[in-house]
Amino acid sequence: MRHAAVKRETSETKIRISLNLDGKGKTDIKTSIPFLDHMLALFAKHSYCDLHIRASGDIEVDQHHLVEDTGIVLGDAIKKALGKKIGIARYGNFLMPMDEALSYVALDLSGRPYLSFMVKFRRDYTREAGFDYSLVREFFKALVSASGMTLHIKTNSGETNHHIAESVFKGFAKAFYQASRRLKGRRAVPSTKKIL
Repeated sequence: MRHAAVKRETSETKIRISLNLDGKGKTDIKTSIPFLDHMLALFAKHSYCDLHIRASGDIEVDQHHLVEDTGIVLGDAIKKALGKKIGIARYGNFLMPMDEALSYVALDLSGRPYLSFMVKFRRDYTREAGFDYSLVREFFKALVSASGMTLHIKTNSGETNHHIAESVFKGFAKAFYQASRRLKGRRAVPSTKKIL
């Protein structure tokens, strides 16, 4: 079983994450930011990962610290759960529609962190439903840095920020599922370098 449990405590946040890559999409998520809980539940559901999160922080100051640190811890959990990446597909991509929103996500579990984030949220609704949508980029930036993956996200269309964010998280989940799956009969690291 590819599983990891990671804990991070700072003067700003306290986060515990348990991740099972070979799960069934079961979730128990409480970050104290309802919209973030929703996005993380979508990720788990559509990547078939079991995900348990307890996160708290200084959201009375700003949501930034908690969103970013949750990305760091989830990225660290992904890295640890993948281990040596023996037999995985390594690459994944998905074109995800969510009503009027359409996002394309491509990733490589390369061990080299890189984020291309070409997503435009509507500025007139940047803070919608109590969430600052500019933090979606900060979440993925932190996750990429901690996990060591290459991630490209591009939104082709979208009018509602909620739908745009949902297409991004669901697309990421589907691409991650493709990339992290073990291929039947494969017993090697998918790289000519023999290490990822």
